Amino acid sequence: MHFTIFKTPVIRTIFRGISLALLKITGWKKEGRFPRNRNCVIIAAPHTSNWDFFYGFILVLAAGVDTYWMGKASLFKFPFGGIMKYLGGIPVERSRTNNIVSQAVDSFNKDSRLAITIPPEGSRSAGEYWKSGFYFIALKAGVPILLGYIDYGRKRAGFGPLFYPTGDIDTDMEKIRHFYKNIRGRYPENETEPRISSRHYKKEVS
Repeated sequence: MHFTIFKTPVIRTIFRGISLALLKITGWKKEGRFPRNRNCVIIAAPHTSNWDFFYGFILVLAAGVDTYWMGKASLFKFPFGGIMKYLGGIPVERSRTNNIVSQAVDSFNKDSRLAITIPPEGSRSAGEYWKSGFYFIALKAGVPILLGYIDYGRKRAGFGPLFYPTGDIDTDMEKIRHFYKNIRGRYPENETEPRISSRHYKKEVS
């Protein structure tokens, strides 16, 4: 994995202080704790606004989390590509889901402290299903899923429970739905209900 702001000691410390100040000024509070020395897939939901990146980024800085995050490839076009990667970004071509899963699993196998943040909705607009990549990365790498959230209704953002996917996708997604049921995005009408298409599931396990 490439070098990021989270791995730059002095700059990371400075921006952590700035992030804590921004949370206080804007009236937001962070909740929960990131599991130290534990590799995991962090899901960030709901995703309904460009502001989600801002609040999510200052949250992980304020919490002292060293994470990478996956974003659509168009965010990494010149001249901002280098900056986005330094901020922890990993460009994703949505048409290459299987390759993304394999690469992420390989990365987890090589790094016992790796954390990757994924917005499972994949878009700020309302959709029918969540993208399945986050689930199968965690399942195939044997790492837990950490439920990250940004709740505009309460102005709270943080980390919820940590659990290992079992392969019983219906039961696992029911747990995720239960956790997010009272968490509201900036634009609730754009939220996508936490569920994964059975078509994607069959493709991944075949």
